[in-house]
Amino acid sequence: MPSLPAHRLADIEPFHVMELMARAKELEGSGRNIIHMEVGEPDFATPEPIVAAAQAHIASGHVRYTAALGLPELRAAIAGFYATRYGVSVPASRIAVTAGASGGLLLAMACLANPGSEWLLTDPGYPCNRHFVRCFEGRPIGIPVRGESNFQPTLDDLDGFWNERTAGALFASPANPTGTLLADETLSDIARFVRERGGQLIIDEIYHGLTYGRDARTALEFGDDIFVVQSFSKYFNMTGWRLGWLVVPPRFVRGIEKLAQNLFISPSAAAQHAALAAFAPATISILEERRREFQKRRDFLAPALENLGFHFPARPQGAFYLYADCSQLANDSARFAGELLESAGVAATPGLDFGSNRPEKHLRFAYTSGTERLAEAVDRIRRFLGQA
Repeated sequence: MPSLPAHRLADIEPFHVMELMARAKELEGSGRNIIHMEVGEPDFATPEPIVAAAQAHIASGHVRYTAALGLPELRAAIAGFYATRYGVSVPASRIAVTAGASGGLLLAMACLANPGSEWLLTDPGYPCNRHFVRCFEGRPIGIPVRGESNFQPTLDDLDGFWNERTAGALFASPANPTGTLLADETLSDIARFVRERGGQLIIDEIYHGLTYGRDARTALEFGDDIFVVQSFSKYFNMTGWRLGWLVVPPRFVRGIEKLAQNLFISPSAAAQHAALAAFAPATISILEERRREFQKRRDFLAPALENLGFHFPARPQGAFYLYADCSQLANDSARFAGELLESAGVAATPGLDFGSNRPEKHLRFAYTSGTERLAEAVDRIRRFLGQA
């Protein structure tokens, strides 16, 4: 009898934006000029101090395994970053350096999810999160969130969805695809609610640093029993280096270490040595200048798209995404995205990737290109809509 794939694969959907991006690359290969607004990746190069640190380490020739939880000096540097940036004391012993934020989420789910346990997530939300839950035989439960609540869960939402099978919740602030933040009071209330019910809270903070008009407070302010996922990809412009970290509640540190030893051996040594330069004042200065540039892009693109007929139920306060209601322009965002790519050469992500909460009404635009390029995209969309 031929072997069969695991049953879980039937529940793992493709990452649709990757397929759209592949088509965009095909069109570029044929000579078309494509403006990429589908990619959740900063367009800036990795800051030079980070690159130089990696080069120096590689040149030494001693590129070897590290401890499973990461270089002690990098864990200490991350702890120092929490003290400096947030005024929060986090022992380095609670920090696990991971193979990207994805590696951190996988470790957290491997540590926490039991077969049949339910985990609350937002819908719309980052698609891989529900698949991380499913990979470890948990059941992802989407909470439909709307613009009226800033596309974030409320305490009433948790009260309505929590039951005897609920093991915990995984929320993001700032969120992908909406770019919205949890209000500080709501985050504190959610942490208390989950704690009182004996559940586990995981907060995805991988877009921290990329907030506009307000600084985000870390969930670590609201208890040392919260898992916090972070990344060097977004704010630090290190997407391809595949490095992140996980702040672990004290009682789970040994379990996470055992899982990391077996699943990953260790994160990339070269990437870790590079990241030692990520918190240097010269690097932070570069990153803050880039944050200001992202804010300028958001402030240009949102009103420009509104003038074309898109609608924003909630204005993003972070990340580099606009989650636009396109229902006044099209009935099917997936078809609309395909036609926009083929006819106008503008790539945007349809809501299909982000859940089942009215995906056909939404497109995600990433402002990861310069303002001049964004202006060209707006002009192309205008002509595509026949508004020129």
